[in-house]
Amino acid sequence: MSNMNDRPAQAQEPVRVRNRRSPWAVGGELPRGVLLALAATGFLLPCAAWVLISSNGWVDAVFLPTLQQVLASVQTWALDGDLAADVGISISRVYGGFALSVLLALPLGILLGAFPPARALLEPVIDFSRYLPAVAFIPLIMLWVGIDESAKVTVIFIGTFCQMILLIAGDIMRVPTAPIEAARTMGATNQEVIQHVLIPAAWPAMFDTLRAMMGLSWTYLVVAELVAASSGLGFSILKAQRFLQTDKIFAGILLIGLAGLLTDQAFRWLHRRAFPWHHLRT
Repeated sequence: MSNMNDRPAQAQEPVRVRNRRSPWAVGGELPRGVLLALAATGFLLPCAAWVLISSNGWVDAVFLPTLQQVLASVQTWALDGDLAADVGISISRVYGGFALSVLLALPLGILLGAFPPARALLEPVIDFSRYLPAVAFIPLIMLWVGIDESAKVTVIFIGTFCQMILLIAGDIMRVPTAPIEAARTMGATNQEVIQHVLIPAAWPAMFDTLRAMMGLSWTYLVVAELVAASSGLGFSILKAQRFLQTDKIFAGILLIGLAGLLTDQAFRWLHRRAFPWHHLRT
């Protein structure tokens, strides 16, 4: 009898099961230390290849300057030039165009995603407009808004506006119908469904869309600074091109990439803080 009573007690002992997926499995997981090491390696390998090719003289310095020349160009730019002012003005232009795009595209995207008649009316023309190159609008922008800072902001706005509308509409449309029907069953109006169901459910995806559009805004910076600019990172790259200052061109490109990377990481951090439940693994 004693042995029979012992068996249930043994069966009730907790069993620890490891739920970590293999890194090489689909959707696998990596320890944080390994993740950071691989990320650093991904940056170091291209830099090592660059140093190897440029230092051995395999490519002329006019086409591929050495890393030391680029870093020296950044130092000279910072000490003798206006690097801080160029970075600041470029950031203000990118953020200005992005903010204007969000201000107008966010409500329009929600409208298109929530109401089929609005989508049927506006989606075709927006879908057509997003393929129009922003650089082609530069002569018109100079006529419409002049050549001051508003022109640069407008170029970035045109480059991101239509894309943002369609992506946000897609985020809204991907919200499951079950909570929408549940809200309607409880007597919610269209406005209440949008405010309390659609937007909260789609916010993580829409935030990722805004992050992607911020990256797109940075890619339009050089195009925006074609419009009668006298400062900024893009303008400095175009100016260096005229004098074959390849080291400064590389410096400007790397600085734009660094500013974009920092912005992207800030969006990632905000996403984790705003939607912690979205990052939990079951």
